[in-house]
Amino acid sequence: MNIQVRSIVFSGVAAAIFAVSFNATAAVDVEAAKTLARANNCFKCHGETKEKDGPAYVKVAEKYRGKAGAEEKLIHHLTSGEKAKFPDGHEENHKVINTKDMGEIKNLVGWILSL
Repeated sequence: MNIQVRSIVFSGVAAAIFAVSFNATAAVDVEAAKTLARANNCFKCHGETKEKDGPAYVKVAEKYRGKAGAEEKLIHHLTSGEKAKFPDGHEENHKVINTKDMGEIKNLVGWILSL
């Protein structure tokens, strides 16, 4: 493959990656995500930027940024009731998000990951 063809292929791949990542971020409805979080009392344990009993959402975003499967991991955490560890060392089942609408859950996760 000559240099011109490689350059065109690389440019196309880079543009596609940018478009996918831009669309994922642009599609987040921040107000709807915060409304769902408030309705499920998520802010009792998590702050947007402040740590509480759970990690701040910006810390969650930092932990998962760029990692494969991040969205799926967080969706599982919100929908399965898996154990959550607290600062004092005890564990409790994480509250299951109260919605059956996967679009709402994905939007919430998308907002968290966008911070």
